[in-house]
Amino acid sequence: MTSVARLCPRQPRRFRPLAGVRITTLAVNLPGPAAAARLRALGAEVLKIEPPSGDPMAQMSPALYRAMHKGIRVQTLDLKTAAGQAALDAQLQHSDLLFTAFRPAALKRLRLDKRSLAARHARLSAVCVLGYPGAQSHLPGHDLTFQAEAGLIDSAQLPSTLLADMMGAMLVVEAALGALLQARTLGKGVWLEVALSDAAGFAAVPRALGMTAPGSLLGGALPEYAVYRCADGLVAIAALEPHFRQALFAVAQGGTRRHLSRWCKAHTAADLTALAGQHDLPLWAWTA
Repeated sequence: MTSVARLCPRQPRRFRPLAGVRITTLAVNLPGPAAAARLRALGAEVLKIEPPSGDPMAQMSPALYRAMHKGIRVQTLDLKTAAGQAALDAQLQHSDLLFTAFRPAALKRLRLDKRSLAARHARLSAVCVLGYPGAQSHLPGHDLTFQAEAGLIDSAQLPSTLLADMMGAMLVVEAALGALLQARTLGKGVWLEVALSDAAGFAAVPRALGMTAPGSLLGGALPEYAVYRCADGLVAIAALEPHFRQALFAVAQGGTRRHLSRWCKAHTAADLTALAGQHDLPLWAWTA
């Protein structure tokens, strides 16, 4: 299982390249807060502004919400009121970067569209999280629909993780860093948009090119790149490189799919983990 500690990059304690950078985010749900958490870990000061109803993530998964908001100050403002918009404008006067996750019509109503924002805050950069790019930016969507459109769903089962949202968060971080660098060069703010449908499409590239299709190189053709049952769980083996493959076949005393299957079933997850350490094998075993 992935630890919540992995939500933020593991860097030396003094690695804080964004120290002094001030980010204000209005983005609720997952991609915006995930991106903000990673930028906070790099030293940025982050203020999250939430509507009176709060962030839906806090109701859906309090644990995920807490993990995403460590070290981030949260303030409640009603941006549908003049007072709320005035308070936001005061905050943006001292911000380097703004995150939003509204569709274009909502941005315009809140006077946070590109033209309105530039008129009031010329040096402020913005990264807007959208479902779809360009002319489709008004369309609704969520991680599930983005994954389906990218061809990442094969059955009626729900996907095991929110791939589009998390990949989208990484693209938001990339956009944020780029915007901050270019704004320093230009002396004025930069407006960038990140579409979650594009994030899902990017994650799907290896599959779209056939690398993971059934029977392909990474889709079951190689016995040394597969998931097997072990005595008390499962083991993922990824011995692609020749030296890893040779080491695996030597330890297992065989290299056919049937042989590796029998070898795995004869060992517990702990046994296989120990063998991996002893023989430098790229595998991960777990009880299930």
